[in-house]
Formats: sequence, structure tokens, C-alpha cells
Amino acid sequence: MNHPSFQEKPVTYPKSPQSRRAEPDEASVDDVSATASADEVVPSPSFPAIEEQVLAFWKADDTFRASIAQRAEQGAEEWVFYDGPPFANGLPHYGHLLTGYAKDLFPRYQTMRGKRVERRFGWDTHGLPAELEAERQLGITDKSQIEEMGIAAFNKVARESVLKYTHEWQEYVTRQARWVDFDNDYKTLDITFMESAIWAFKQLHDKGLAYEGYRVLPYCWRDQTPLSNHELRMDDDVYKIRQDQSVTVAFPLTGERAEGLGLGGVQALAWTTTPWTLPTNAALAVGPGISYVVVPAGPAFAIDGFDTSTASTTQPASGAASTTQPAFLIAEDLAGAYAKELGYADAHEVRAAATTTLLGSDLFGVHYQRLWDYFADEPEYVENAWRILPADFVTTADGTGIVHLAPAYGEDDQKVCEENGIPVMISVNDGGVFLPRITEVAGQQVFDANKPLTKLLREMGRLVRVASYEHSYPHCWRCRNPLIYRAVSSWFVRVTEFRDRMVELNQQINWVPDNVKDGQFGKWLEGARDWSISRNRFWGSPIPVWKSDNPDYPRVDVYGSLDELERDFGVRPTDLHRPHIDDLTRPNPDDPSGASTMRRIPDVLDVWFDSGSMPFAQVHYPFENRDWFDTHNPADYIVEYIGQTRGWFYTMHVLATALFDRPAFKNVISHGIVLGKDGQKMSKSLRNYPDVNEVFERDGSDAMRWFLMSSSVLRGGNLVVTEEGIREGARQVLLPLWSTYYFFTLYANADGYDAVWRTDSANVLDRYLLAKTGDVIRTVQDHLDALDSTLAAATLRDFADVLTNWYVRRSRDRFWSGSATQDGRDAFDTLFTVLETITRVAAPFLPLITERMWQGLTGGRSVHLTNWPDASVFPNAAELVVEMDHVREIVSTALALRKQTGRRVRLPLAGLVVVTDRADALNNFADILRDELNVKTVTNTAWTENSAAEFGITSRLSVNARAAGPRLGKDVQRIIQAAKSGDWMEIDGVVVAGGTQLESGEYELTLETAATGDHDDRALALIPSGGFVLLDVTTTPELEAEGLQRDVIRAVQDTRKAAGFDVSDRIVLDVVCFDQDDADALVLDTGADIPGETLATEFSVHSPQTYDLLPGLADQLVSEWIGAVAAVDVEHFASFEANAFANRGAFVVALSRTERTQNV
Repeated sequence: MNHPSFQEKPVTYPKSPQSRRAEPDEASVDDVSATASADEVVPSPSFPAIEEQVLAFWKADDTFRASIAQRAEQGAEEWVFYDGPPFANGLPHYGHLLTGYAKDLFPRYQTMRGKRVERRFGWDTHGLPAELEAERQLGITDKSQIEEMGIAAFNKVARESVLKYTHEWQEYVTRQARWVDFDNDYKTLDITFMESAIWAFKQLHDKGLAYEGYRVLPYCWRDQTPLSNHELRMDDDVYKIRQDQSVTVAFPLTGERAEGLGLGGVQALAWTTTPWTLPTNAALAVGPGISYVVVPAGPAFAIDGFDTSTASTTQPASGAASTTQPAFLIAEDLAGAYAKELGYADAHEVRAAATTTLLGSDLFGVHYQRLWDYFADEPEYVENAWRILPADFVTTADGTGIVHLAPAYGEDDQKVCEENGIPVMISVNDGGVFLPRITEVAGQQVFDANKPLTKLLREMGRLVRVASYEHSYPHCWRCRNPLIYRAVSSWFVRVTEFRDRMVELNQQINWVPDNVKDGQFGKWLEGARDWSISRNRFWGSPIPVWKSDNPDYPRVDVYGSLDELERDFGVRPTDLHRPHIDDLTRPNPDDPSGASTMRRIPDVLDVWFDSGSMPFAQVHYPFENRDWFDTHNPADYIVEYIGQTRGWFYTMHVLATALFDRPAFKNVISHGIVLGKDGQKMSKSLRNYPDVNEVFERDGSDAMRWFLMSSSVLRGGNLVVTEEGIREGARQVLLPLWSTYYFFTLYANADGYDAVWRTDSANVLDRYLLAKTGDVIRTVQDHLDALDSTLAAATLRDFADVLTNWYVRRSRDRFWSGSATQDGRDAFDTLFTVLETITRVAAPFLPLITERMWQGLTGGRSVHLTNWPDASVFPNAAELVVEMDHVREIVSTALALRKQTGRRVRLPLAGLVVVTDRADALNNFADILRDELNVKTVTNTAWTENSAAEFGITSRLSVNARAAGPRLGKDVQRIIQAAKSGDWMEIDGVVVAGGTQLESGEYELTLETAATGDHDDRALALIPSGGFVLLDVTTTPELEAEGLQRDVIRAVQDTRKAAGFDVSDRIVLDVVCFDQDDADALVLDTGADIPGETLATEFSVHSPQTYDLLPGLADQLVSEWIGAVAAVDVEHFASFEANAFANRGAFVVALSRTERTQNV
């Protein structure tokens, strides 16, 4: 037979048999015990304690390295895994654990499948995360403080802060049983990594894909640096609901073009939610195809302090004297919303009062009166600014249909103004504070200036409306302050140049979940913008650009290697960080005077550029490992949370496309996020999570791993983490597997049997379990190949139920009988074979506990050094599996019926009728059905069209009003009444009620027994796969007596266990009943076998009638009472109150061993 071979050495799991299995190429471990001692396999172990022991073994044995070396020696194919580097700015939380488990599960599985899987750990050490941590440690709150203390001193603290947490991370990663290579780790701060990053920048520059521009970007005024657009879309909580002040401002139209259109003195109404940008207003934008109207102020117009000095003269319709009243220009569709402010009762009056209608295209070039004169003396603004411009982005969704443009503080604003020759106007410094030239609010932070500016507008007579505006607004993903949009000088990757190619290459990637490919990631790629990669910060990879410091002699040099830097500057850098790299200067070769100098621009690379460079930079490509990279890119597998579609996944894809014209990865899991018990997101930035160590110490890592990996979170769903959820995961699989392992070791030891790995048992239960095992191997393998841990875990969970609640329970008598019979040996061998196999299948999910179980079963070195089981060596018994699964379904249905009718399982019932279309096959399992359901007879009957009528079963029709109502309307109530009154029929699957045919989903047919009186003796339940069962629920004194006897058997077994007796110890059993009816019931001859089931060589029942007890004897100690009636000296006894089971009175069981098992 083809099955794994094992090392022949004693196995020291509790007194259990030696195993004959070992991997032929395994090395033995002499100095560290790989197995449990006899006292360690207990029914309710401390899983965290076992895990710590296994972790200690792995460390001493160096098992992880052995798993890689073993495959290398075999010349195995590599399975390439890229481990996305975490920010080392704090301790891990549940989100890191989730990703870490997914990073470990699939490489473990692939290793068992024969692949070599390197798992090199990495650290993301640059950028704002590190700088903010350094600022926190130094008590710094402003960027200027960093410059005051010196970049060298600050970066020293930043370096120390990111390395500070590496030890804690190693402890967490190790404790979660994640195998990674820390010794050969990479850090983005390493000079080799940074050299590869600047090489990538130079390659982009040489290809024309990196350029410097002056663009409006998301900008953090607290950290004083721009951000890229993709950083705003990584986390859901970057955008937060915020209340801001919105204002509507009047701009009087002036000039010849305004007069020519009859708009002289008319005031254009513009709306903005950023009043702080109004000092730099440069233009107004209108939609070319939008209709605008002029509305004179109405009779109720009364805006305090409103400026009417520019108002036109209007002639009232009544012929009264002319008056000077303002008139306003506003989008026709939005004019009604300003009825109150314009002096009208309602929108209808506003529309009726409109005097002129124009298209937005008619308004191009109309000048208006600016708000302030801050930039009035600068020719570049006077020539083209303060006029109306066309813009396609203007809509009538809100506001006035006229948009205020501040080219320094809006992407669309800058684009429109730039196209019309209007340069940006800068009003605030890098910290978001107004410059001195903006005299009214100089020195104020932008958000603080909103109210003072609004007050000024009112005093100026320009304010038409002020309101609170609630909107979703971007915040810095690190410091959590609201961002602004600001024009800054930045270096960009020209993503728009190769955007279409990125979309094409995305089709080569397998995404889990699949909808991300063309959904969240694909849509993002389609709308990708040029990527701002420069940051005005201190700690990061340098942008390798040197410029002349004299604009009269311009020159730009870009470097991509240490060799190039050494060639031009005469010194080879040993550190590419600031300020060391900034110290490299040289005379400008293009300056014949020699007075100008080439100096590096102060910016550093976006930290996401580091992350995107990881595939090649981790190995110092192209300076080293060219062949390695060419054969290890793209990666076979990566995994991170869904936000990385705009982060690591995205930046890797950008650089891989631009540099290599191929994807960076072949398969990717983009999982959901874990939430706290309140349903809120856990955040490493906010650190709103409990100490992970508490989970490990209380529940263990395997329980946490199972909880996370079996959930739908890897399919993209979100998951609420609760303590109960983690423990429920342990109950689903961990405890059942361990209980079965304990059961096997207990009985195999008691029997002294040396189990053998084989799959040839002819016993029907054995064949069923072995066939199910083969199915599990194939199914789990298919799911894990598809990166679906959820379905793989569900398969294991279902199998654990089959193993414990069906096979072991059904086979218990076979194990009791021991290895003296072939049937007993078959049971031992089958259970051993299945346990050994299933520990291998479950090993990626439960690596610690399965290690202990597998070592205990086999005496081998490690389950993680074995191969994935071969399903083909297990019997293919598909028909048997289908039949037995059907039997289990019937049992489940009938047991639910017992519970529903209040008939406990130990109470035998007269009979069960099973009506299905598989009656002939079920006849082979009648004994199992009788035993499982504790019924005297089982009748299997073939289903026919007349079956329901033959067994007195009727069909009840229920009409779903919600489903049928939309189609049937008022008739639905009539049809419901027809169904209730029996006015309906079913012919060939078509249901007609009250003369109306019902459609699928509009009704439900339910079978029920016809009423036969107040005490119906039959209970009905439908079998999910078809058919029904009828359970005879009547009882007789004989059945009740047998039920009580089975209750006593249960009581004795519990007492044996509590007393610590071995499963094979023979006993003398005395039962003392305090109710005569109970005593009489226990001595009746029924189907229960109290002595046989309890291994009692002597069995006696005592009652008050068999002993002449003194009246006060009941008050004496129970032990004395037992001593008075027991046949021998009692070792252990237990008392049971009346009604503890089905007993009318209290009873006591007394146990004494006559033959004790000699444990080997």
C-alpha cells in the first residue's frame, strides 16, 4: 500500500502505542523532546501552554530553516512570496495579526505541497510615520523646531525610533506561529535599498516619466508636506464628516463687456466652502451650457450692510418712481434656493422676477470687482485675472452655479486659471498660516481665519449668505488633521503616460476577491493621475536631483547609483539620508565663472515609492542579484488589506509597469478589515486596540488564527473581533480534534496496541471515514490553491463534526472491545490514519496544536516537514459517502424532532418511519438509525406521490403577501383566505389558490400530520434533501424503565471519569435508589445493559425496601450509608438529586475497582 512511512521510534504521548511512521529523510532531534509526556495529553489542556512548548521546540530545532533547506535539497520549484513591509512605528494590532496569519498560512501550505518558500521579513522605516514618532518623543509640534535642532539630530532619533520596535515585532510575529526570516531581513533605510530606489527614480527620469511640476496637491499644513492622491483613498477614515462654514459672496460685474450684455452693476453670486481662499480669488467659473438669470432684489430684500453703490437703476412695474436696487446673476436652476436672501416669498416669485437669461458661454470674459487689492499691483494678475471663465466642472448640484477660483488652492481652479494665463496667488506659508501681505488675517491659521473673513465680507457689503455646510472632507492619514489643497513644487511620476498599460497588465493578476480586479483596483487604475513623489520632509530616501543655485546658469543632474555620485562628487556616500546626502556639492560645470554650485533639492521620496520599490530594492537590484530578480518577479503571492489597492498594491504596479512592463505579482488577497466589538475600525495610528498578548495568553494563537482565517474577511468582508468569536472558533475545530486525539491515546494506551497507518479496512464506518478523509484532502487542496481559506476551513469544520460526533461515537464499542478482534484493530488503525492525515491537512490553520498532535501520534520531527497528504491512497467510496451522509441527515432531523417534542435521546421510543426516494439504500443502515435514534424499529419506505396521504400527512399552503402583493395587488388577501380555507390545489408542481396560479417564491408548502386528537402519537419533520420522518413519540412503562437505566449508565460513566478510573478498569457497582419505582425500573430486563456498559463485574440495586433502615438514617453522612449497603469497600461514590435525569427520587452510585489496568 502506498502510504507515508515513519521513523520507528517510541512515541511518548500518554502511554500510547509506538508508531511505525517517519519521514525517511528526517533528522532526529535528540536534545529537545518533540512529544508530549504521558500527563500532558489531557481532555481539557491549556492550549497556550502547549503552544509555548512547541515554539520552544521550533526555536531549538530550527524547524523553519529545515523546511526551506529540505526543499532546496530536493531541487523544489520556488513559490515566491513578497512580504509587504510594515511601518515600524508602533506595536502590532489585530489588523497586523490578520495579515500575518494569511502571510503564513499559504506559504506553509505550499511548502507541504513541495515548494520552496522563502519568507524574508522587511521593515518600512521612512516617512511621516517615523517622523511623527520622533516628534512625539522629542516633544516637537512644528516643522521649524526640527530645522532649529538640526536635521542630523532629528534623523538620529527617527532612526532609533523605528528600530526600537523591531524586538517587539519579532516577539509578536513569533508568538503567532508565523515563520519568517528575521536574520536576513531588509530595511528601507539600508543604503542598498535606498540605492535601488534612486536607481528607479533615474530610470523614470531617463524615460521621461519623472518630471518637476507646480501643482495643487493635498497638503498637510501640520506636517508641512504634500500627499499623493492615492494616500487620500487608502483608508475609509481619511475622509471624515466635517462641518464647515460656507458663504455666498457678491461680485459686481464691471467693464465694457458687462455693459454690452446689459449686466453693468449686476452682482454675480459665487458660493464657496473655503472662505479662507477668497483673498486669492482670481476668477469666477461658469458652466458653458448652464442657463443664468438676472434677478433684481425683491420687495423684501434687506441684507444688513449690503453694498448697493454699484447697483443698477430699476423701474418698478407700477410706474412709481425709479429706485436703485441691486440685481443678481445666478444659475436659473438654483435661483429659487435664494428666494429669501433676494427678497422674495418663494422660488416661483424669483423665477417670475427674472429679467434676463443668458447661457454661461455668453459670460466669458466679463470682468468683476475684486474683493481685496492684495495682488492688484502685479501686472501678471491685472492683465488676465478677475473675470468670468468657462469650466466644464461647474454644475447646478449645489451653490449658485458660479464658482470662485483660487488657483493656488484647487486642482480645477489651477487648471482653468493656467489655461487662461492667470498664475497662482500664494497667501499662506508652509504651515497654513496667512502671510503678512494678507493684512486682515495675517498670522492666522487658514481654518481659524474663516470667521474673521466672513465678518469682513459682511462689513464690506458683499456677504449674501452664510451657512453651516456638512461634507466629507479629507484628513491626513497620519496626524489626522484636516488637509488643504495647495500649490507646491513637486516631482511627479507621469502615470497618465502608461495608465492604459497598467490596466492591461492588471488583467494578468488573480485577485481575491475577484471583483477587486475590475472594481476598486481597476477603476482606480482607469482614473489614475500623475503621482506626486516628493515630500518636504527629512527622513527618507533622497530625490537624487541636483540643481544649479544660480538661475543664470541652469543645470539639472539626476543620479541613480553610488558610483555615479562618487564619479561627480569625488566621495562615495556611506549614508544616503539627509543631511549627509545634502553635503554633496560641486561647482556647476555649465557656469564658466565657477561661482554657482550644484546643490541637491531638499525633498525626499514619498515613503510609498520605497514600498513600491520593494520587489527589486530588497535584493539591491540592479547592482546585485539580477538573475534572482528576473526569476522571482512577479511574485506568486502577496496579501494585504483592501486599502492597499491605493497603497502598496498600487505603487508596486506603477513601478513594475513603468520599469519592467510586467505585473509585480500574480496572485493577491485584498482582505477586509477587522473591527472592534463596537463595530468601529481598529487603527494602528489611534492605537484603539487591546494588548494582543492578552489574547495569546488566554486563548492561544491557533484559536485566533482559526477565527480569522475561517471568516469571510479574506474574501473582502469586514470582521468584528470578539472574545466569544475567538473561543467559538476553538470549539469548532480545535477542541474536537484534540478530543479525538485524547480519545485515541486513551484507548490505545489502555489496550497497549501499536497502531498502523493503513486505509484498507472493510468496516463500513471505517470506509466511510477514510473516503471522507480523501474528499477533505482534495477539497481543502482545491480551496487553498484558489487562496480561499474560508471554504477550506469550512470543510475542515464539517469533517471535525463527522469525526467526533459520528465516527468516534458510533465506534466507541469497537475501541472498548480492544485489539483482540480484527474489528478493534481496524478501528484503531483507521482512527490513527485519519488523525495523522488530518493533522497535516489542518497544519496551515493550526500549526502549533497540530504539531503537538502529529509528533505525539508519530514520533516524527515536525508535521511542517511532511508532504501534503495524497488523496488517491484513500478509498473512493462515493456511493457510500452519499448514503452515510444521508443517514446523518436523517439522524439530525429526527434528533431535532426529539428535542422539539421533549423526548430525550436516552429514552427509547417505539419506532421511526423514514419516507425517502432512497429507501432501499437505507435498509443497509437500519441498525445505525435504530442505535443513533434509540428507537426499537425503523421502517424505510419508498417515496411515492401517495406517500403523504398514506401516512395521514396533509399539505398546508402559506401565501407570502410581501412577495405576491406587487403582482396580485388587492387579490392577495382573497388568495390568502383561499389558502387558509383549503381552496387550493397542486398539480404537476403548479399551485392554484382561489382560481389564481401562484409563482415560485410567492408561497410555501408545508407538510404536517393530520390532527387525530388531543394526544397525537406521531411527530413529523421534513428531511432537507427530500422526504420526511415520522417519529412515534408515545411512551410505555417498559420504555421509560429502559430510559432510566440508560440514565444510570451515564451517571456511572461520569462518576468513573470523575474518580480517575481507567477506561478498562473493572468495577463492582452498587446503585442505591431512594424511590422504589426507580429501583424496580433498574432491575427490569430491557435493551440496556448496565453491567456491560459500565464494565461492572458485580451489579446490585438497593432501595429502602431491601434494608430495614432506621428513621434518622437519611440524615447520616452519605458515605456511612453507602458503607452500610455496598457489597465491598467503596472507592468512590456520587449522589444524584431527584429529577437529575428521569429519576423520581435521589440515587447514589458506588464504585469499587476489582481489576485495575496496568499501564505500560
